[in-house]
Amino acid sequence: MTYINEQLTEVNGLTLHTVTTSKFKTNTIVIKMLAPLNAQEVTYRALLPYVLQRGTKTYPTSTSLRQHLDELYGATLNVDLAKKGDNHIISLRMEIANEKFLSDQSPLLEKGMKLLSEILLEPVLDGEAFKEDIVVQEKRTLKQRIQSVYDDKMRYSNLRLVQEMCKGESYALHVNGELEDVENISAASLYDYYQKAVSTDKIDLYVVGDLNQEQVEGYVKQFFTFENNHQPIAEEGSKKAVEEREVIEEQDVKQGKLNIGYRTNSTFRDDDYYALQVFNGIYGGFSHSKLFINVREKASLAYYAASRIESHKGLLMIMSGIEVQNYEQAVSIIREQMAAMKNGDFNDQDLEQTKAVIRNQLLETIDTAYGLVEIVYHNVIAQINRPFEDYLQGIETVSKDDIVKVAQKLELDTIYFLKGKGGNA
Repeated sequence: MTYINEQLTEVNGLTLHTVTTSKFKTNTIVIKMLAPLNAQEVTYRALLPYVLQRGTKTYPTSTSLRQHLDELYGATLNVDLAKKGDNHIISLRMEIANEKFLSDQSPLLEKGMKLLSEILLEPVLDGEAFKEDIVVQEKRTLKQRIQSVYDDKMRYSNLRLVQEMCKGESYALHVNGELEDVENISAASLYDYYQKAVSTDKIDLYVVGDLNQEQVEGYVKQFFTFENNHQPIAEEGSKKAVEEREVIEEQDVKQGKLNIGYRTNSTFRDDDYYALQVFNGIYGGFSHSKLFINVREKASLAYYAASRIESHKGLLMIMSGIEVQNYEQAVSIIREQMAAMKNGDFNDQDLEQTKAVIRNQLLETIDTAYGLVEIVYHNVIAQINRPFEDYLQGIETVSKDDIVKVAQKLELDTIYFLKGKGGNA
């Protein structure tokens, strides 16, 4: 069975991915712009999509742009940022009704493609710069977004783990950039950066829906005309020597945050990635996992205990909320459960249950157009071509031995603990 019918075409310097499906009554258009993470540009890049969505040459104000979206049967426009491996990704996303299902046969897909191309290629300008008032407003909002991480101690402790673990690596940079760099960005310098991004980012355009591939390609040729010579995608994973270290930080917090990072030495493009996914599910990924049962349920040490994988950087991160006095015991149980995984101390029921949950999660993800795009975009970042069916099959065929082998590759890198002032860790 073919779950995802994706066709790739190179058009005008970008890669067009047409995904034809009769599953949705809407068409979804997503532009993905990828560039390597670097300290000089990360904050510019974090600001850029929010300025772009504020207006175009034809619709120069937020009000006129939103009005036009309403006229397109309530089309929606969103932007966001992601960090995958050592890459920084901007997404511009639009969802628009499919005219096939309307009595009014207005060419909505064509109008949607035209509008999204304008947002990318014809932003509202003031001479050779973005509009000053828009940039000032969006800088203020970006500062709030960056600050919100420091106010949310769960997110903050995860950020600090990454900063300590990946010191000197691009991955240590925060997806929203650095607070101290926001002020130095001007409307003119942001426009200079925008011109560079459009000409050097790796740009992928996804169109998902009940549509005609040739028609879509025609719209791209018509509306997306620009020069693009993109930079190479950052190589996956990290090969640095691992040295186990402990970092303890004190703040005025009521609940301690324990975050532990392992290097997996395996990434999305590797053959043992399937085994790593199943390993994580049994270890800490789900409510039936070892961390959840042993740290939270049996020992009652944690308010939450879970693990997740960064697929393109090759990291496994454990997150737990504990009382300060339980620090040593919690670290000890987390280590014990890792040793148990490396020794194959889990049963067939754990294995089958985890595979079933992963399969259901994947099938649920592709039930939305945005989720489907995220799934297939992994291939672009990893620079491989792995069909979704191979992914499902790969998970299905993972054996106990495969999991033990992939577990043996994991190396403990950093233990980070955020504790309340005056408590003993």
